[in-house]
Amino acid sequence: MIQSNLAPLGMAVTPHHLASESALAVLREGGNALEAMVAAAATIAVVYPHMNGLGGDGFWLVLPPQGEPIAIDASGAAGSLAHRDFYRGETRIPHRGPRAALTVAGTVSGWSEALQLSRELGSKSLPLTRLLRDAIRYAADGIPVTASQAAATAAKQHELRDQPGFAATFMPDGEVPRPGSRFTQPALANTLTQLTEQGLESFYRGELAVKLAQGMSALGMPITLQDLQQQRARRCTPLHLAHSEGDIYNMTPPTQGLVSLAILGITDRLDMARADEVQTLHRIVEATKRAFALRDQHITDPRHIETDLQALLTSDYLATLASQIDDQCAAPWGTGRGPGDTVWMGVMDSSGLSVSFIQSIYHEFGSGVVLPDSGIVWQNRGAAFSLQPDHLLALAPGKQPFHTLNPAAARLKDGRTLVYGSMGGDGQPQTQAAIFTRHVIQGLPLQQAVSAPRWLLGRTWGQASDSLKLEGRFAPETFERLRQLGHEVERLEDYSEAVGHAGAIVRHSNGMLEGAFDPRSNGSAAGF
Repeated sequence: MIQSNLAPLGMAVTPHHLASESALAVLREGGNALEAMVAAAATIAVVYPHMNGLGGDGFWLVLPPQGEPIAIDASGAAGSLAHRDFYRGETRIPHRGPRAALTVAGTVSGWSEALQLSRELGSKSLPLTRLLRDAIRYAADGIPVTASQAAATAAKQHELRDQPGFAATFMPDGEVPRPGSRFTQPALANTLTQLTEQGLESFYRGELAVKLAQGMSALGMPITLQDLQQQRARRCTPLHLAHSEGDIYNMTPPTQGLVSLAILGITDRLDMARADEVQTLHRIVEATKRAFALRDQHITDPRHIETDLQALLTSDYLATLASQIDDQCAAPWGTGRGPGDTVWMGVMDSSGLSVSFIQSIYHEFGSGVVLPDSGIVWQNRGAAFSLQPDHLLALAPGKQPFHTLNPAAARLKDGRTLVYGSMGGDGQPQTQAAIFTRHVIQGLPLQQAVSAPRWLLGRTWGQASDSLKLEGRFAPETFERLRQLGHEVERLEDYSEAVGHAGAIVRHSNGMLEGAFDPRSNGSAAGF
């Protein structure tokens, strides 16, 4: 059985061990958790290219040693040419191709803002050349293809092969790369090098931005140079849940952070400490349905939200939702919001700084479009928009799309600090609830809480149905009892990527750090 890693000075958890080591190396050299996360973010963009990259978005949740948490929204808006007339004759925005690549990539602006915050917190600041060094080396010299990347390429090659630049970048010699084969990305190495020479701002307001915009125009993408120039990550106050175990934080809109907090707020009123496995699963699933209803009613670009979402996390309102849950019967269920390829990563340093972070290009390989001479595959997050003019998520130029992404963190009453999260579309808030409930409330050791069998209500990447899906490691009687409660249950493989790649780090009251990674990933918990 995998055991949690313990360390006194620094800890990084990511879904790819090379990214964990990049973060750890920065911590060893005196960098703080924010700098270490930028290094990990750059490396993971290279070594897990089917799940994230420079052409995507990112969200940061930062807990300083003292003071209030800080959130960074590094997501981009729809391009100025991305209006409904651009999609005339279509009933929905396509998920692949240049017309799917309709939102500005915000993730690099998030790296820049995180490093600015690092300086404000008093860091001596390691040079950008150091933070991106590993990523550049891996892109130039090559990395071993993961089974996850190979499987995603094979499963989606019929959608992706003919997209601009995709086959030349991700299918060497025109074939799906074999797991373990050497995969180089020389154009991406050059782009990363250019960022170290000209600064991260050059992605939006420099020579690199001009080149990217020219490529977008040539490919028919609805994003302009002016759109890039307007992109800036913004700091915001995260949503907060006053839980019986402590204070839990998550991202504001346009993310579904509200969902993750609402689930835990509802189940906090359902005696989860004494719940058996079926009761735990049933109650979290039923809370998820109610939290998704809140999401579908409210979450969109924050400038278009009139409701005070923090008010939906008050004790009285959550108690009302909890009272609607029937322990003996599953409520009707509609559909989820679908898949999302993402990476969650966490870093803690010896100063007390903690970072929970997510980076994504939405579907596997995003839009599938690789911008010319850049190595950057662009996200398809804008596919979350609706072409219906009266829809909550109606497309408009300059509007932020809905995001499933939501990094989580908590300060517990017993003195511990926790950062945790997962990839996986609809599954992210469910996995967060599973980890928090199992570890914090039910006392399961941290690594066991991450490794234990999980479930998914709705869809994530690679899934087409909205049933309740359980990993095969659950006992047969668990499947049967859930069916008796009225759940439509399907079986997944024992360690299925469909339930996401999760992770967590705990800072104990004595300062010791404990990290847990997901055995479903290629990750690690690396500490020193």
